[in-house]
Amino acid sequence: MIRTLALAVTLAALAGPGFTQSDTAVEAFSDWSVFNPSDPRECYIVSPPTKTEARRGGQVVSVNRGEIRLFVTIRPSEGVNKEISYTGGYPFKPGSTVEVSISGNKFTLMPGSGDSGEWAWPVSPERDAEMISAMRRGASAQIVAESARGNQTIDDFSLLGFTAALQKAEALCQ
Repeated sequence: MIRTLALAVTLAALAGPGFTQSDTAVEAFSDWSVFNPSDPRECYIVSPPTKTEARRGGQVVSVNRGEIRLFVTIRPSEGVNKEISYTGGYPFKPGSTVEVSISGNKFTLMPGSGDSGEWAWPVSPERDAEMISAMRRGASAQIVAESARGNQTIDDFSLLGFTAALQKAEALCQ
């Protein structure tokens, strides 16, 4: 339920070619931006990938994708504390998982279904916390997923500025 609500809020933030006008960045720290929309009360940090690639049958292919973003959301009034979410810009293959590598640590995200089929989250808040810890220590994250059309995507994210952005979001949402 909470993750579905997070999806609805995040989808609103990504409507159209960019973020909504009400979602103005509070501050940017290298590759991560901090947002603090006034309604609902929440804070989130977000980063686009620094590199993307798609493959089919082992060969690099060109594909059309929507917004590709990695988020961490804080929503104290709903008990959401540093929830990670990822949107790959396409519907994930049903029954698949999304694999994340951060400095040799491996994590699995589970895609949503239906309207949330373009989003994935760690399986539990404990996994969110473990992944956040790795992101604080790491330099980059690589996310590998499979689309409903059978394409494999590889998205690289810089973690430069992650810790400072998260600290700012935590301070804003106390």
